[in-house]
Amino acid sequence: RVRETPADIALPAAANAIAPHPTRPLLAAGDVGSRNGGKPPAAPRYSYSCTEGENRQLWSSGHHLRSCRDVAFAPDGQRLFTVAKDKAVHVLTVEEGRLETRIPKAHGSALNCVLPIDDHLFATGDDNGMVKVWDLRKGDAVLEARQQEEYISAMAVDANGKILLTTSGDGTLGVFNVKRRRFELVSEPQNGDLTSVALLKRGRKVACGSSEGTIYLFNWDGFGAASDRFALRAESVDCMVAVTDSIVCVGSLDGVIRAVNVLPNRVLGCVGQHPGEPVERLALAAGGQLLASCAHDQKVKFWDVSALVGLVVDDYRKKKKKGGPLRALSGKAAGSGQDFFAGLRDEEEEAEGSGGEDSDGDSDG
Repeated sequence: RVRETPADIALPAAANAIAPHPTRPLLAAGDVGSRNGGKPPAAPRYSYSCTEGENRQLWSSGHHLRSCRDVAFAPDGQRLFTVAKDKAVHVLTVEEGRLETRIPKAHGSALNCVLPIDDHLFATGDDNGMVKVWDLRKGDAVLEARQQEEYISAMAVDANGKILLTTSGDGTLGVFNVKRRRFELVSEPQNGDLTSVALLKRGRKVACGSSEGTIYLFNWDGFGAASDRFALRAESVDCMVAVTDSIVCVGSLDGVIRAVNVLPNRVLGCVGQHPGEPVERLALAAGGQLLASCAHDQKVKFWDVSALVGLVVDDYRKKKKKGGPLRALSGKAAGSGQDFFAGLRDEEEEAEGSGGEDSDGDSDG
């Protein structure tokens, strides 16, 4: 039987992170392990399929001593990077899960995130605000800077691999020049922790999620201060992934995965949910049609986001009664069964700040 989306993947423990392979239907997870003599923290790799019964665990790496906090595939798909609370960086071969490189004390504090930049460079961030960029050819860090006061929550890099962006628990966005191996600047603090970051509008806009349930927008040439902010009716924005050049999916403490259009700022509806469980991580699978999510329920779930691809939201706004339910945007979303496009323009939330106008004149919605 062929399904609309792959079946849920049951994990041995709650996952901190998931990462899809850049070209193949493969997915890696980083879990916390189980206590009291149970299984050690692992980074299992799975293959997934829309054919019933075809999901498979291919291998599992249990090299980390403490909770595995982030996983990421190299751009060429040949290596898998993992970082953990034990301060170690591991580089594994994708096919066999063989440990190729281990940096045992990569940071002085527990590692929180890892981001491959190209086939040789990758960045790491820790609980104490330290950011490092590593060169696998040299086996050492080529950039080290601690410009943010709290944990590094997320990272992103531009299409040229030149500018590295980091969000922090101190509410700031950090900017690093990878090519010149130097720190550039840090933004003014926003309200709450900044938890996530995504590049939009062909790289001209940067969106950051916050623990206060607000999305902050920055112009590419104006990282010092947010150009716009958009408060969602959500407890938090804990994770974020760009689905199109204008639409992001965000995960929240309430377990709901929302689709949000940026400039004009609209909440389009609900893509899916982990009922009663905070959403830890979102990831867009190869091809851009499937969204994967993980939460405290020890499951990886898949959601069909193909209806969002190519969707353009215009500036038209129709007055909507606040407090209504979110529209279901996928067949598995709560309240699904309605036509996706019916009344789409009714789904909106009011922006705070500049009212959702695009400050650089962008009109591609």
